[in-house]
Amino acid sequence: MNWIAWVLLLAVLALGAPRYFAASGFRWPLKQSLTSALLVAALALAGILAALGNHAPGAGQIPPELVIVASVAAATLGGGPVTETVFRLAAFKRARDHAGEDHDPDASPLRGGMWIGLLERAAIAATLWAAWPEGLAVVLAVKGLGRFSELKQHAAAEQFILGTFVSVLWACAAVGVGRLLGA
Repeated sequence: MNWIAWVLLLAVLALGAPRYFAASGFRWPLKQSLTSALLVAALALAGILAALGNHAPGAGQIPPELVIVASVAAATLGGGPVTETVFRLAAFKRARDHAGEDHDPDASPLRGGMWIGLLERAAIAATLWAAWPEGLAVVLAVKGLGRFSELKQHAAAEQFILGTFVSVLWACAAVGVGRLLGA
């Protein structure tokens, strides 16, 4: 059963990675909300199967280094689509309230969020794998200080908090699945 969890962890990579190639013209055929749902389901199912599979014969046959690399990559690449879906859900009411106004609900008050999110999730996963949970505080402090001047806007502060929570939870979940896989 452990190999199924491994395949699901790799599926998270396959579903999450195409989002970052969009700048070069690549378009992922699945809608974002469907991709996010599949990412969450794949990671959750991988965690469940990994937890159950560690008691089965042959558990722990995946080299720990591969598990670590795959979980950091899944944390880094899989969190973007999920975070954006949470932003869209949160912005739904705001878009409804501003109906008829010249307002772009997809416009972000924070620039560079995709790249900051990638780095944030990679750093969080790395600090957890390094058994240095204090690194979470360092990552979040650096992110907060870097965005401090922009957080005076209500929309920016809301997006910052939502994005940070989703990114941190996603990265922690990916590392948790990796730990369950036996690394």
